[in-house]
Amino acid sequence: MRVGQGFDAHGLVEGRALILGGVTIPYPRGLAGHSDADVLTHAVTSACLGAAALGDLGRHFPAKDPRYQGCDSRMLLRTAIAMVRERGFYVVNMDATIVAEAPRLAPYVGLMAAHLAADLEIAIEDVNVKATTTEGMGYTGRGEGMSAHAIVLLDRRP
Repeated sequence: MRVGQGFDAHGLVEGRALILGGVTIPYPRGLAGHSDADVLTHAVTSACLGAAALGDLGRHFPAKDPRYQGCDSRMLLRTAIAMVRERGFYVVNMDATIVAEAPRLAPYVGLMAAHLAADLEIAIEDVNVKATTTEGMGYTGRGEGMSAHAIVLLDRRP
């Protein structure tokens, strides 16, 4: 078995959709980035790559590569899962935390978990997504950006 942890952070900007876990959330600002800047999906992807000793997001999906301009981060996750499977692993479970002062994310975490479960090719019962704030501290507390942390457990195919 192998454990991987992932982290991602992006600033909030006007004129972009806010996408977390593949869910578009009504909010006046979205996350800045080369792709759709989905910090949750990026953190999960990073955790999967790390657990399989496959490097990081930038190695496989460089921000300067025009193929990934505005791309759906769920596609990146599915690509990473294919690489994980090629190494003989599968995902056992995933746990993630989104750090954001606003908007309130509780109404959306179920759909985020469903999307991630589908992309990770595991049951929704093996996926947990939660959200927290920093109680006004730091860049997330000031509403300047969001971050996400994720951990995954991989096992070898029997």
